[in-house]
Amino acid sequence: MAARGGVRAEQRAQTRRVLLRESRRLFASRGYGAVGLAEIVRASGVTKGALYHHFDGKADLFRAVLEETQQEVGRRVAEAAERHPDPWDQLTAGCREFLAASTDPELQRIMLVDGPAVLGWSEWRAMDEAASARHLTEALAELVAAGVVAPQPVAPLAHLLSGAMNEAALWLAADAGPDDLADTWAALERMLDALRATPAAAPRV
Repeated sequence: MAARGGVRAEQRAQTRRVLLRESRRLFASRGYGAVGLAEIVRASGVTKGALYHHFDGKADLFRAVLEETQQEVGRRVAEAAERHPDPWDQLTAGCREFLAASTDPELQRIMLVDGPAVLGWSEWRAMDEAASARHLTEALAELVAAGVVAPQPVAPLAHLLSGAMNEAALWLAADAGPDDLADTWAALERMLDALRATPAAAPRV
């Protein structure tokens, strides 16, 4: 009985994976509004009842796809940061990777275009904070503790920087041209450099 239950659990997990994979493909290529549940069910090779076993409906399915996408970006940011031993380089590499991810057409449509429109800004922002913004907060806290960034409350600083990067990402997704990513990163890098603590002046002789 236990073995049979394990097989059923794996079948349910596999169904969920297929639904997420096919939904993500369809949402990314055509957008949330142009994709119906019947098409998702057909592409996934499952019944509508199987879909409703896992998700309450199309919006709930999209929420799961968005969460998966945001977690993927969070992993990319963390991996980019971890390639560097220096905490400051970790911060800048993570920020740069976040902006680079925002130019990926698949991620753009799901995470930046449809995400806020389908779920609303508040829920989208809360999901973004859980997936990516915590890495930024942790990095800034470490830099403040090390004296690389001037002593200050970390939470407002993290929210300000996260808001700036999200706004830049939304702009890159909607209106940017081919050279705008480099220009956006250069502007963000100047903002980040301004946070570095000014070295103490040498004593006068």
